[in-house]
Amino acid sequence: MTAVLPKTSRRLTSRWAAPARPVWEEPPGRAGLAAKGLLLAAACLAVLVPLWIVVVTSLSSKKTITEVGGLVVVPRGLTFIAYQELLSGGQVTRAAVVSVLVTLAGTLFSMTVSILCAYGLSRPGSLGHRFILLALMATMFFGAGLIPTYLLVQTLGLTDTYLALILPSAVSVFNILVLRGFFMGISPELVDSARIDGAGDLRILWQIVMPLSRAVIAVITLFYAVGYWSAWFNASLYLSDQNMMPLQNVLIQLVQKQEIPVGLGQAVRAGDLSGLAVQMAVMVLALLPVAVLSPFVQKHFRKGMLTGAVKG
Repeated sequence: MTAVLPKTSRRLTSRWAAPARPVWEEPPGRAGLAAKGLLLAAACLAVLVPLWIVVVTSLSSKKTITEVGGLVVVPRGLTFIAYQELLSGGQVTRAAVVSVLVTLAGTLFSMTVSILCAYGLSRPGSLGHRFILLALMATMFFGAGLIPTYLLVQTLGLTDTYLALILPSAVSVFNILVLRGFFMGISPELVDSARIDGAGDLRILWQIVMPLSRAVIAVITLFYAVGYWSAWFNASLYLSDQNMMPLQNVLIQLVQKQEIPVGLGQAVRAGDLSGLAVQMAVMVLALLPVAVLSPFVQKHFRKGMLTGAVKG
């Protein structure tokens, strides 16, 4: 038997019912969907077409590049001679090894310092955490400048060393604040129960906090790794030995100064290799690690960045 609500109850129910959705929350029509699809397609093409041209040109022979008069769009006569020459030894191979080692060592050092600092600042009872937090935040708005930084690096004897590529930009206050916000969102009961069981701060950080913070740690690690891999200014400022230059500086020499790396000049002069193909190949090598690693960390971006930025 179906119960019938009185008029008063029906009136109250209709009064407290959810209001109609606003116009901007309604499902888009066919025109809106078509416009959105065209916009996304245009954005994808704006990213993929230049990348396609760079890759195809790096795989093209000198004859093909000469016939088209520059960058190649339609692949013809593909060859890997540019990559074979680049990876067979010489300045580019050495620069790639330098970039990989600096990226690995710098990312490990930066993540260690950032995680320890963020965990200490996330504990309300830690000594001087408010003063340290304010001091760190002040560096986001006020900096010493280029000349004092260079004088400091020179006084410490770091010029013409690989430490000059790591230490001046080792820590990002923004990344520390994101990590701190995520750590503060972890349930205090877990930390308190671990302390009751006799765990110290380092054990709590290693066995409880870090496993629960894999998303934000993955994102911050990618940020540091991309920063070290793409860095070129510190090398041009603090290094004078060309054999110590990372891959990005070799790419600048190729694109801006039109200087062929050591070991490739003979192949270019012999007519077997185009200088433009060398430039595009070095550019592909510089983009390849970021393009490979980004999809694996992409799933952590929303959870890691938004949660770490909102909490705390």
